[in-house]
Amino acid sequence: MADVNRGDRPLSPHLQIYRPQITSSLSILHRITGVGMALAALLIVWWFIAAATGPGYFAFVDGLLTSWLGILILVCSLWAFWFHFFNGIRHLRWDAGVGLSLQQSARTGWTAVILSLVLTVISLIIAF
Repeated sequence: MADVNRGDRPLSPHLQIYRPQITSSLSILHRITGVGMALAALLIVWWFIAAATGPGYFAFVDGLLTSWLGILILVCSLWAFWFHFFNGIRHLRWDAGVGLSLQQSARTGWTAVILSLVLTVISLIIAF
């Protein structure tokens, strides 16, 4: 039977109670980057379809993707790729039972963020 003296307390812990932690923040970011990469893949497929459709349509789509907004989206997608890659390795290590302590989890989380930023910059330097 339910406790009738609960008052206005929530049924379960939620975001208003918990302080954001590196593990929860990166878990949410991992999901967001996965969705973002799928959307970026659709943009790239759209670019290929435009190339196969004809020069006029390709010029339109290429103009969008090489505009400042398109470049920003592609650079963010590049960072999302590297973050998702390094955070995925982190999750694989967890699946093997390695790096599960709070200190190791925080350290590997920040490592994934820093490596993703560094590899994004290196990738951009190589590309340009």
